[in-house]
Amino acid sequence: MKRVSFYTVGCKLNYTETSTISQQFIERGFRVVEFGEPSDVCVINTCSVTEKADRECRQLIRRAIRTSPSACVIVMGCYAQLEPEKVASIAGVDYVLGTREKFNLFNYLKGFQKRSAVEIFRTSIQSVTDFIPCYTTGSSNRTRAFLKVQDGCDYHCAFCTIPLARGVSRSQSVEATVAQARDLVRRGYKEIVLTGVNVGDYGRRIGTDLVSLLRELEKVEGLARIRISSIEPNLLTKDIIRLARDSEKTCHHFHIPLQSGSDEILRLMRRRYQTALYKDLLYTIKEEMPDAGIGADVIVGFPGETNKHFEETYRFLVELPVSYIHVFTYSERPNTYAAQLPGAVDSRVRAERSEMLRNLSSRKRRYFYERFLGRTVSVLMEGTVENGLRIGHTRHYVRVGVPSVAARENAIVDVLINKVHEELCVGEVISNFGGQDEVLEAMTAGAEA
Repeated sequence: MKRVSFYTVGCKLNYTETSTISQQFIERGFRVVEFGEPSDVCVINTCSVTEKADRECRQLIRRAIRTSPSACVIVMGCYAQLEPEKVASIAGVDYVLGTREKFNLFNYLKGFQKRSAVEIFRTSIQSVTDFIPCYTTGSSNRTRAFLKVQDGCDYHCAFCTIPLARGVSRSQSVEATVAQARDLVRRGYKEIVLTGVNVGDYGRRIGTDLVSLLRELEKVEGLARIRISSIEPNLLTKDIIRLARDSEKTCHHFHIPLQSGSDEILRLMRRRYQTALYKDLLYTIKEEMPDAGIGADVIVGFPGETNKHFEETYRFLVELPVSYIHVFTYSERPNTYAAQLPGAVDSRVRAERSEMLRNLSSRKRRYFYERFLGRTVSVLMEGTVENGLRIGHTRHYVRVGVPSVAARENAIVDVLINKVHEELCVGEVISNFGGQDEVLEAMTAGAEA
């Protein structure tokens, strides 16, 4: 049996697509092994959102070639679409597949032998308009599944290469998405995370929208949770907020990119909102759902960002009810509008500003977690065990640990939070979604072991 290994760089959407592609190999008799083990085929699904991601991709390609020098090495994804010749120039690469081609690699590759010359299969991104469905398959972790509902982006923000790598915004039908959700529930998943490049743009070209999709997913029997991975502030509507407020399934958790707290920098970034809209949106969410978890993305060191602009961003975030911040240090990307702008920020200044915001994020997260002290929350437990604690998340995206013997993977349990330790709430299980007997059974089994 031939062995195949995979490595995915980048976002959850990439991981979802890798999962679907790996299933194609399994159906053809391949055995999936861990990346870094000797393999007959190595597949690397790349990202190109930053120069760091590009560098990581090149390092992984060389690692695969060192580990399995006779393996067929396939490189696909965003970096392969944007820089196919650069990828192909790495000695040992056999195939380079673009955005469309990666889903049909068995149509392009006749056998998986080591080649004397690399082959590139890549069509122009302007011709990529079809939606390829993908969702988590074949995973040993049956807790949280990622379901691709949208791809591509029409926004063309000044710093972003995604429209160049993935093409226009496109979606699949509500009916197809609901059918895939039902299949995931049959496989044992309790939570589904809706993923895409611009999830809030779902359905625009096919006459529907995200709130219509959410309403239908709410009807899927056995599905306990629906989580939106990330959504643009101008696309998070009051209808979506109200649906989440009234729902037992749609999570009270929104990840909303901000990118800058300076209106001047937002205009340079070609974002489609100003800080007033963002602020009003967050306070609307908190008014409807006081315990909602809210995450923000921020880019630090964008061209032209002065100390004054950064201070505006910092103060804006201090005052906002965000629960955590994902901080990205600006990285110059070829063929973007931002790459032409004057006012490059020194790399040391970028690093200092990033560190300041990461420290602020830690304080924000702890403050948010402390509001749950002494309260009972519902937690979907996962496979991860750290220092004897099984880890799970609430619907508000609070990370919770309980004694591993007290809860099983993929169980929904009620937990009394009694401590906040760094970036983790620690508590005790007081009841179980499936009944107290299951908890007692798990504790007894743990004690006997």
